[in-house]
Amino acid sequence: MNVRPTHSPTVMSGDAGAYGHPVRGRGAVWLVVWLFTVVMLGGTVPAPLYPFYVRSLDLSELQVTVVFAAYAVGTLTALLLGGGLSDRLGRRPVLALAVGIAVASTAVFLLAPTLPGLLVARVLSGLSVGLTTGTATAAIAELHPDRRTATTLATVANMGGLGLGPVVSGLVAQHLPGPTTGPYVAFLVLLLPVLALPLLPETRPRTTGLLGAVRPQRLSVPRAGRPRFVAAAVGGFAAFAVLGLFTSLTSSFLGQELGDPGPQTVGLSVAVMFVAAVAAQLLVQRWDPDRAALVGALLLPLGTALVVVALAAGSLVLFLLSAVVAGAGVGFSFQSAVARVGGLASPDERAAVTSSFFVVAYLGITVPVVGVGEIATASSLTTAAVALAVLVLVLSALAAVLTRRHPTPA
Repeated sequence: MNVRPTHSPTVMSGDAGAYGHPVRGRGAVWLVVWLFTVVMLGGTVPAPLYPFYVRSLDLSELQVTVVFAAYAVGTLTALLLGGGLSDRLGRRPVLALAVGIAVASTAVFLLAPTLPGLLVARVLSGLSVGLTTGTATAAIAELHPDRRTATTLATVANMGGLGLGPVVSGLVAQHLPGPTTGPYVAFLVLLLPVLALPLLPETRPRTTGLLGAVRPQRLSVPRAGRPRFVAAAVGGFAAFAVLGLFTSLTSSFLGQELGDPGPQTVGLSVAVMFVAAVAAQLLVQRWDPDRAALVGALLLPLGTALVVVALAAGSLVLFLLSAVVAGAGVGFSFQSAVARVGGLASPDERAAVTSSFFVVAYLGITVPVVGVGEIATASSLTTAAVALAVLVLVLSALAAVLTRRHPTPA
C-alpha cells in the first residue's frame, strides 16, 4: 500500500532539534527506503511457507486464511492507535519501534511454530508494517528534495517490498536447510543495515512523550466529500480483497494443480501480482485518478474471472495471467483511491480521512478472505474463487458507477 504524508515537510538535523539540511543527504533517503522495503518484505515472507505449516500443523484452508488475515488486525491497530505517532514522537523513534516489533514477530515465527504462534506473529508483523508505512513515506518525502521522486521511491519500496518477500522466502526455503527457519533468518540479515538508524537525520520534532503520543486516531469524512469517499473506499475494499485472495491461497492452488510445486514456485507466483501492482502504481501517478479508478474497476473482476477459469482448467499459465491482470487492477484501483481520498480534506483533517479509508480497505483483506477460506474448506477452492469473483464484480461495478456520478473536481 502507499500512504502519502499528511503534513508539510520540515527537515531537521540528526541532533536535538537543530533545523537545517539533511546531514547525510541521499544516504539518509536510501536508508529509509531500505528499511521500508525490508519491513514490507517481512510482511509476505510466510506466503510460500504455508504448505509446510499446513502439513506440520494440519491446518485447513480456513485456518490458513485466518492466519493471513491476522496481519490486518495488527495493521488496523497501528492505524487506529499510531496513525499520527511519528508526528508527535518523530520519524526516527517510530521507525525504530517498527523494526523492533518486526524482529519480535520473527522471533515468534522461529520459536513458536504453532497455530497460536503464527497468529501472534502475524499480528505483530501487521503492527510493524502499519507503523512503518506512513512514517517511512513521510520521512522519504521530507528527506528527498523532489516530491515526485519521493513518491516513486515510497511506492516501489512499499509494494516492491511486499513482492520481494515471497521471492526471497521461496528461494531460501527451496535451496537452504530449514524451510521454516531459513527465510526468517534471511529477513533478519537483511535488517542489519538498519542498525545505522540512529544516524538518520530527524525530520519531525518530538512534541510529547510516548504515553501522550499514543492516542486513538479520529475517523471522519467531511460531509461534502462523502460520496467521493464511498466511491474510493469501495474500490479500495475490492482491491484489498483480491490482494488477499492471491497472497493467501496461491499455495493451495499450486498444490492442488502441481502436487508439491516447492516454495520457490509459490513465491515467484505470488510475486507476479505485486510486480504488476507496482508497475500500475508507477504508471497511474500521471493519470487522472478517476480514469485510473475506472480502469481498475475493469481489471479487478477480469483478473478474478481468470482465476476461476484457471482453477477449472487446471492451468498454471492462466493463473499467472490472472495474477498479472488482477495485480494491475489492484495498482490502478488503490493508487487512484489514495489520491482521491487525499484530496477530500484540508491538511488538518487528512489524517482522519486517510485512516478511515484504510480501515475500510483492510476490512477487505480480512472479511472476504476468511469467507473464501471457509467456503474452500466446506466445498472447494474453485467454488470459493467463484464467490469472491462475484463479490469483486459487484463491488467494482458499484465503484465505477459512483466514480462516474461523483467525479473528482478538476
